[in-house]
Amino acid sequence: MKSKFYIICALACSLNYFAFAQEMSFEAYNPTSTLVVPGKSIIKAKFPFIDVHGHQYQMPTQDLTPVVAAMDTLNMGIMVNLSGRTGDDLIKSVANIDKNFPNRFVVFCNINFEGAGAKGWIQEKVTQLKEDVKNGARGLKVYKSLGLRNTDIDGKRLAIDDSRLNPIWRTCGELGIPVLIHAADPKSFWDEFDGDNERWLELKTHPRRKRDANNPVPWEQIIQEQHNMFKSHPNTIFINAHMGWFANDLGQLGKLLDEMPNMNVGIGAIIAELGRQPRFAKAFFIKYQDRILFGKDSWKPKEFPTYFRVLESADEYFPYHKKYHAFWPMYGLDLPDEVLKKVYYKNALRIVPGLDKSKFPD
Repeated sequence: MKSKFYIICALACSLNYFAFAQEMSFEAYNPTSTLVVPGKSIIKAKFPFIDVHGHQYQMPTQDLTPVVAAMDTLNMGIMVNLSGRTGDDLIKSVANIDKNFPNRFVVFCNINFEGAGAKGWIQEKVTQLKEDVKNGARGLKVYKSLGLRNTDIDGKRLAIDDSRLNPIWRTCGELGIPVLIHAADPKSFWDEFDGDNERWLELKTHPRRKRDANNPVPWEQIIQEQHNMFKSHPNTIFINAHMGWFANDLGQLGKLLDEMPNMNVGIGAIIAELGRQPRFAKAFFIKYQDRILFGKDSWKPKEFPTYFRVLESADEYFPYHKKYHAFWPMYGLDLPDEVLKKVYYKNALRIVPGLDKSKFPD
């Protein structure tokens, strides 16, 4: 009888185990690959590089020593801090750089677009922009709040291509500084939250990122407003952050680059899209090698090796660093050295004024 009892208990345990396994959530399922292929992590970039999409929010007062130490391990020559703010904060940031680590950082200034259309508003913003550039800003960074949350004097959504903002973009062209702009978010954030949504896991773990189809307007409308603005200011250089959210449709992105010769793109936060289409992405990088700039976005040094490995290696089927961004493996683009140099630093040296070129090879 005891043996039968033990057998029944064993069967019950087995059934419970398999039931648990079958009910495992997608978040929990993260198997270790059994594939054995050549390749290894790349901890340090092959060439010194410029990160045109960096954020150091406390730069006016922070000790930059640990940041520079991490930059050195990565082979990062210069970081562009897009969070330079304006006025006294920007002045303090520039002073911190000049005193402690000259030529290792530059800052872009920012504009608060809230309340556009008020009497004297645009004159005030243009005057401050000129003052910030005089005080050391090397460009203007525009956050995604423009087009998503900013409102005008009447409380209405402020469109990116609102004509009342034209003096700002025109002034940037006259001053010879680039505008790095982040518009909207991935289109999937506007799509149905279901099993067909490729960003389902990200939206489940970060539910505040989900938007209704018309919140605040369709994704296509915000993106079109951005493109309208680019086309209306051909004498101003723009860096479209996150490849304009077209890294998953490089064919369309190529058409946009052809239409707008003043538009460049940064690769911050979209390396997972490039790493799953290595052949097509490599051809794209070779064709548009003069229009692509390296950028990471969030300051997490341990994530940079994914970028290096995708750009530099011919490795296959290696993991990305955030499952909720990409539940698929990466493949290396194996870019030619001359293309790598342009992406890593040559394009930034051409577009961002006043960078120290002595840190970079010809």
